[in-house]
Amino acid sequence: MPSQSLFTQSAIRGISRDQFHEIAYTQWGESSRNGTVVCVHGLTRQGRDFDFIAGRLSADGYQVVCPDVVGRGLSGRLSDPTDYDLHQYELDMAMLIASLRTPEVDWIGSSLGGMIGILLAGRENSPIRRLVINDIGPDLPLTAVLRIGTYLPNAPSSFDSREAAEMYFRDILAPFGNLTQEQWRHLSDHSIKPLDNGRFVLRYDRAIPWGFKPPMIHRRRLWTAWERIRCPILLLRGEASDLLLPRTAKEMVQRNPRAKLVEVPGCGHAPALLEESQTRIVEEWLRGQEASSAAVA
Repeated sequence: MPSQSLFTQSAIRGISRDQFHEIAYTQWGESSRNGTVVCVHGLTRQGRDFDFIAGRLSADGYQVVCPDVVGRGLSGRLSDPTDYDLHQYELDMAMLIASLRTPEVDWIGSSLGGMIGILLAGRENSPIRRLVINDIGPDLPLTAVLRIGTYLPNAPSSFDSREAAEMYFRDILAPFGNLTQEQWRHLSDHSIKPLDNGRFVLRYDRAIPWGFKPPMIHRRRLWTAWERIRCPILLLRGEASDLLLPRTAKEMVQRNPRAKLVEVPGCGHAPALLEESQTRIVEEWLRGQEASSAAVA
């Protein structure tokens, strides 16, 4: 994994209906000659998931910003858990982009981060220049939503060791694919917080599911936003994904011809973007080159 000396930790303040809260983020790279990239994670993940691709992009002249969505990682928690919804996340990320003082950004969004990106990019005068959507779409299959929704309330309240936590993440994140020992440990270590008693707890608010809405509630809004996007789009799909089905991915390309679909072998939901073969697809596309190491639909 990239050296810690290559990034800094910062935070801004966001606002919800009844409070201010911190939005923490990791910033990579001092130069932004090729632009700024914002990387946003999935439902219970955090910004350090993007360390590998962020390190590579910053070495290539990008400034990379990887936030922890509110309720996750080092960001604050909401006093009213029903506010954990797409509207709040979209508002927070708009404030983050504004704080960067740049007229435009490229966006890499995995799962939930992809949904936020679709909504932001679909707005008039959006600051998003190029959009990477990692294994998510406007239609979410109920079986996949239930699979994810099941492990949230059933997650352990704590772990007695780092090794126990890693085994838990290897199980629930198995669709990420065949990762190395170092990669699994990286994902796990940044997803847990040590306690004074020697145990470890998850770095997300267990009340996050309170803000869940049935998938159909967001369907029309997401399709409308998708069709309004005017920037280039790279749509990644894990070849065994149960969340972005082949028919949905095909429809997304049909309903927005600016989208390029690339199927990533060896994983389900979602490509972890920790392997060079996966990050190369994104890097080359951001540079305006063709994706080279995946099945292109």
